Parts: sequence; structure tokens; C-alpha cells
Amino acid sequence: MARDWTFSPMGLRGAWRYLVAFGFVAMSTAVAEVIYRVFQTDRLSMVFLAGVLVSAVTLGPGPAYFAAAIAFLIYEIYLVEPRFEFALTSAEDFLVLFVFLAVAVLTGGLAGRLREAQRRAEARARTSSALFRASEEFSASDDEDAVRQALAHRIAEAGRQAAVFDGARWWTAPDGVEPPEQLLRAAGAPVTQVATRRVDEWRLRPLRADDQALGLAAWRSTERLHPDDDERLVEVLVDMAAAAVARSRLSGERAEMEARVRTEQLRHALLSSISHDLRTPLAAILASASSLREFGDRFDAAVRDDLTLTIQEEAERLNLFVGNLLNMTKLESGALSIEPVVFGMGEVMGRVVQRLGKRAGERELVAHGGEALLALGDPILAEQALANVVENAVRFSPNGARIEVSAHGVDGRVVVEVTDEGPGVPAADLPMIFEKFYRSQTTAAGQQGTGLGLSITRGLVEAMGGEVDARARTDGRPGLLVALTFPGGRP
Repeated sequence: MARDWTFSPMGLRGAWRYLVAFGFVAMSTAVAEVIYRVFQTDRLSMVFLAGVLVSAVTLGPGPAYFAAAIAFLIYEIYLVEPRFEFALTSAEDFLVLFVFLAVAVLTGGLAGRLREAQRRAEARARTSSALFRASEEFSASDDEDAVRQALAHRIAEAGRQAAVFDGARWWTAPDGVEPPEQLLRAAGAPVTQVATRRVDEWRLRPLRADDQALGLAAWRSTERLHPDDDERLVEVLVDMAAAAVARSRLSGERAEMEARVRTEQLRHALLSSISHDLRTPLAAILASASSLREFGDRFDAAVRDDLTLTIQEEAERLNLFVGNLLNMTKLESGALSIEPVVFGMGEVMGRVVQRLGKRAGERELVAHGGEALLALGDPILAEQALANVVENAVRFSPNGARIEVSAHGVDGRVVVEVTDEGPGVPAADLPMIFEKFYRSQTTAAGQQGTGLGLSITRGLVEAMGGEVDARARTDGRPGLLVALTFPGGRP
């Protein structure tokens, strides 16, 4: 709330206001003298009333009453015949002068009161506007330091030099001003008072909320005078900032609590995943390996091949689970480092289809369209991301279904689409399927998995500068289409 303290009659205080009022009456006298000499008339009361009105409007009620009294005396002695004498020769003269004085006093008083009422209304509007802006600024920030800096600037806008302390740190306005030694000593002392106190020319008020000391605010006037309303405004700003700092601390504590809750949920989900989804392939591997060791010579070649294939498939499944967990850990900790290179998307698609084709069973898994497309990123991570999507499509598609992996270029980027013929995902669940551990209620029943695959796919693709998207098929058939968009590469 910047204040302009340039010279104006309303900026004057004390005797100076009455001196200015006398000057207005003097100017009225000069004008009346000119009219008297030119028109030879002494009906000049309106000229003096004009001077009284100007005094009332610009200076307030007190100077207006003073101007009315001076105008009455000058009008009676200087202009009313006989001039330069204070004489009331008739009842009419007395009535005219009395009415003039009464009108001047009443008019000046009314105009002065209106001016004071306008000034108070402007001050209230100014205060309300300043409090509203400060409230918006304080509530928009969850940073304690930003709130303290904003408080210092808000106090400075009210025409003051300000300093806000938090232990050994401080914020000042105007910026770069060093707090004086007495303020540093006061800020280092324990806060024992709640109300505003004075230290030399500075006023100090603690930032306190819920019986908790949150710092100290200090200010002093850089201009000559300030109304008491502005001092109360500064005190209210300090209290608002204290409430904002307390809210910021509560918000930080709440965020920490939520982070701990999320960490516990993640730990519980990981333990549940390890206890079920990881132990299942381990049990199959152990059973197949022990059977081969103990009864291998008694099995025919087909049984041995089947047990060996089971070990291989379950080991690959176990490797996929462990890889997902490791990738999620790297993504969560920000430790995943990618050095982008140009690679052929067709080769990545081919390796994924070849690797997961064994697990497709009676489902038809085909790939097309990526032979001439070059992408920019990490081919190993791109293969992992695409494999998670294809493995998800295989899991949820029924026997005899067709799963297509296709690629095409769009505006210099490479888009890989995986289309299945599974039950699909409800529209309300589509934005959630890339969240960690999320399983749609319509597809979770009877299916194993950690719920990390699509979440890791999004993390890996976004880490390479791409994006992922899922939507229902547009040809009217049941199923889901997941699109992976990678930055395009140049040979």
C-alpha cells in the first residue's frame, strides 16, 4: 500500500493547517477587495464563505471553524461600512453578520465532517485492499521464508522500513538494508511479550500463533508522520503472516506424514508382491529342477523338455518381476540415468514379440510397421517398457485372441501401439492404470501381478522424453489400445 507523502494541505498537521486556512481567508479578502473597488458593493459574504468551504474541504473541521471566525472579523471590520470599525449600527447589521457567522460555521463544519468521513472511508478501503492482497500472497505460498519476505515488503509498502527475523536469519525491505545492532539483539533475545513494543524508533511485534514463537517483525516510519490506522494495519499484517507461517509448518508436517504413509503402503505392497508373485515362479523352478535331478533318467525326452521349458519361462518371469522392482526403485529415487542413442524400433518390437511369443499360447502375437522407424532413447529400457505392455495384453486376452504391435511416425515422433482383445478397461479407470499397484476391479479377479508393469512403462518412457496413453479400441471390438510415443531419431 504505497503512500505518496508529497506536499498537500491534507498532509499538514498542527498549526500549519490553521496557517493555511488563514491564507485561504486572505485570498478571499483580496478577491473581495477587487470586487468592492470595481463594483462598489459590500455584499461580499459569499466570497468569504467560499474561502471557508475550501478550508473545510482541504483541511478539516478545526481549520474550517478558525477560517469562519477570521472571515467574520475581516468581513465586519474591513468591508462592511463604516470600514475599519467594528460597529453594529442597526438590528439588520447584527442579523446579517450573525447569519453570516452561523452559515460559515455550519457550512465549514459540515464540509469538514464530510471530508473526514471521506478520508476515513478511503483509509478503510486502502486497509481492506492491502489486507486482501496480503492474504492472497500469504495463502498462496507454503514456504515460510517466502511468507516472511512478503511480510517485509508489505510493511515497506505502507511507507516503512521493515525487518523480519527468524533466529539468526532476517529479511529486510527495502532489500539489502542491514538491520541495526539493537534489532539484532532484540531478535536474539527470548520472546516474552506478545504485544507491540518499542526499541528506540523501531516498533517490534513477535510472530506468534498457537502459543508458538515464529519470529519477530520490526518496522519504523521512513516518512515524517503516519496515521494510527496504518500502524494497526501493520500489526494485522504481522499477525496474518504468523498464521501463514504456522499453516506452512502444519502443511509441511502433513506432507511428511503423508509421505510416511505412502512409504508404508509401498513397503507393504512390495512385501505382499514378494511373498506371492515372486515366490510363485520360484516354487515352479524349484519343483521342476528337483524333479529333473531326482527322476530325470526316468522321464522321457518330452517330459524333460517340458520341465526345462517351465524352468526357463518361470525364470524369465522372475527376472521380469525383479527388473520391474529395480526399475521402480531407480525411478522413485531419481537414480535412473539415460544416455539417448538412435535405435531401430523394428528391432525392439521384434525382440519383444519373439521373447513373449512363447508365453502367448494360443493367442496370436504379431508385429508390423516399425522396420524403417528410428527412435531416440535407450533401446534396452524401450524394450522393457514395451514388454510390460505386451505381457499385460497377453495376460488379459483370451485364447484365440489377436494381439497387434504396430508402429508409425507422427510429426517426427515414433508411436508404438499395442492392441489386445481383452475385456478392456472402464473409462473411469483409464487415467489410473499407470499408477503403481493399481488394478482395475473388472480385470483384477483371478490375475496375478504386482501392478507395477504399466507404471514402470510410463516412468521409463517419460524418462526418455516420451509419453504413454491408454484408450478403448475405436473399431467397436472389446479390448484396450496402449500407445507409447518416443522421440524420433535421425540416422
